[in-house]
Amino acid sequence: MTINENKRPRGRPRGFALEAAVEAGQHLFHEHGYENVSVAALTEAIGITPPSFYAAFGSKAAFFKESLRLYSATVVPLDRFLMPGAAPMAALGDMLRAAAHAYTTGPQRRGCLILEHAKAGTTDWGIAAKQIAGENRSRVAEFLDDAGIKAPGRVADYVATTMLGLSAAAREGWDEPRLLAVANTAAEALLCRSALEE
Repeated sequence: MTINENKRPRGRPRGFALEAAVEAGQHLFHEHGYENVSVAALTEAIGITPPSFYAAFGSKAAFFKESLRLYSATVVPLDRFLMPGAAPMAALGDMLRAAAHAYTTGPQRRGCLILEHAKAGTTDWGIAAKQIAGENRSRVAEFLDDAGIKAPGRVADYVATTMLGLSAAAREGWDEPRLLAVANTAAEALLCRSALEE
């Protein structure tokens, strides 16, 4: 079903804020998926006309990329966890627990916006989502490498795979305590690996 509402106000309202607009669109994409959200639905949610939308964002695809970047920077922001000097495995465990919480917070927006859209293969939106997912994996690997962790790419892949599983399980309907139990188990495995390297 395509989300296509027509009750939008005319013109561009005062106080139009790009970040608030992107967040409103992000929620629609998360709830319904990229394919099922029309430009009309986006302009309705934001409160602007299509000409204003295209003037501000260029296209639906470009707007979606902005939505992905905002999601990445705010929902489970890597900067909060991958801080210089932080205990690396503990930081990754905290990140997994934060993901378990975030993926179940909104009843209509379960799972990870980025990871779920990355499954769309070679579509424009799937490629955009895979790019950001790849950038995030690279950031985790660089953080681990800087911390002196052996095989940082392999550990980053383990964390990425765990997050994929958490997202898929959240979409399936698992509740937060169940996802947190998985995240805690993965965090314990990371700590055990770290202890074996010492």
